[in-house]
Amino acid sequence: MTLSRLLLLLRTARYLKPGQVVWRVRRKLVPAQFRPVDTPAMRSVPPEWRGAARFASMTGPVSFRFLNREETLSGPSSWNDPTLPKLWLYNLHYFDDLLAESAGERTVWHRDLIPRWIRENPAPHGNGWEPYPTSLRIINWIRWAWSGHTLPDTAVENLANQANCLSRNLEYHLLGNHLFANAKALIFAGTFFEGPLADCWRMTGINILRKELPEQTLQNGGHFERSTIYHSLFVEDLLDLVQLARLTGAIPDHDIEHWKSTAARALAWLDGLTHPDGGIAFFNDAAFGIAPESKALQEYAARQGLAAAPSPAPDFDDYIRLESGPAVLLCDTAPIGPDYLPGHAHADSLSFEFSLAGHRMIANGGTSVYGGDPALRLVERSTEAHNTVTVDGQSSSEVWAEFRVARRAHIKGRSINATNLPAEVAATHDGFRRFGGPSHKRRWELGDTHLTIEDELTGAWKRATARIRLVPPFSFAEGRIDGPTPVSVKVDGGTLRHEPGHWAREFGVRVPCDILCIDFTGPRLTTTLTWEA
Repeated sequence: MTLSRLLLLLRTARYLKPGQVVWRVRRKLVPAQFRPVDTPAMRSVPPEWRGAARFASMTGPVSFRFLNREETLSGPSSWNDPTLPKLWLYNLHYFDDLLAESAGERTVWHRDLIPRWIRENPAPHGNGWEPYPTSLRIINWIRWAWSGHTLPDTAVENLANQANCLSRNLEYHLLGNHLFANAKALIFAGTFFEGPLADCWRMTGINILRKELPEQTLQNGGHFERSTIYHSLFVEDLLDLVQLARLTGAIPDHDIEHWKSTAARALAWLDGLTHPDGGIAFFNDAAFGIAPESKALQEYAARQGLAAAPSPAPDFDDYIRLESGPAVLLCDTAPIGPDYLPGHAHADSLSFEFSLAGHRMIANGGTSVYGGDPALRLVERSTEAHNTVTVDGQSSSEVWAEFRVARRAHIKGRSINATNLPAEVAATHDGFRRFGGPSHKRRWELGDTHLTIEDELTGAWKRATARIRLVPPFSFAEGRIDGPTPVSVKVDGGTLRHEPGHWAREFGVRVPCDILCIDFTGPRLTTTLTWEA
């Protein structure tokens, strides 16, 4: 190992919690724990489950489409095919299609697939027995059963063994959304079954959530990893737990009330980070087609008797939403995520997204890959892939590998003025200081007919560029942005050019787009977008 690599690892590991380090070492030294158990009795639950429908993923009895890639389950080895991306294989083991759109039309396929999984995935080996896919599969099998379907006896027996295996291999080395999913699965298993073992699973899950829910929920309801994908999944998890409590009567009242109040605040945060087109903003890991859409989650919440809690707009825990006339501005003045869990973080400090007259016009680059293409993953996490400023070709936070961050940008001097028009937001980050570069201060001003972005670099630098990524059908030509609403562009303190780029709107999908590049000619740059009232 080179010295530079060692220093990079140390700069990354210094943020981990001591417990994470201990659990990582333990997982390396101790194999996954599995002990078969006698199958507990099942609890009687009315077949009334109705959640937020997912996108269908089975395209045939043995064919699947995940991440916009279709493959066939040709034999037992297909479950762990090393030529396929890890995330694709994880999805194969989730069984999300059991409750996806029009799932009733595929019930015969589902009834064949469950026993096949049992036959071809002996415990505790392969992707399917890793804690995260195990958690999601447990939940999906149980929700399917509570939707009026009958799990065969072999599946009920296997489900109990999955739950017991999970209880012995919880993801304390990762924490965050993974541990949350583990806890949720144990609560589901502990209410699907009855008896002392089931009670142990249920209370283990509840106790984990009693500790993790306050830590993982920001003051105004956002999930602390600050990925809009994972926040949407977080909302769905909470609503699932609320429905579980209602159907089973097996959850303490104070936990139910905590879940309900957190879900209401989380819905408000999601609403604030949703564009007028109904889709999430692309901050940190984000893409369409993975989590239920905001509207579907709002409808799901309404069925549970919940509505979004009032939120102190425009502030959504360091993400800012400003509206003026036909314009919606979303600004990122947030930390990249929790210090000990930056796996879904991008170097996107002081980036922004923008919608005009109901159309998303400016968006960050998005996420098309997790695993299998480290070079592309690094590009999509870099500052250059976001609507903010790069300095000397460097990113604002030291992203590396596929889920690692070493030194991070910190936000300072954050201010908001939304009471007087035009509305204003300003903040500074110090991410470029790590290599002797400048601090970056950005100020946004939003009015009914203009958006002005003022950037200031304080310190040493050689070259700096601000980027603005246009979402099709918006494009750039001859000094203006063409699209549903034409927009003129004026630059002071820099030179404007444009280059071809991509917008990763979904996993496996990169849509060609135009990127405005404004090269600084001095320490201050002002970019003004103007449209007609």
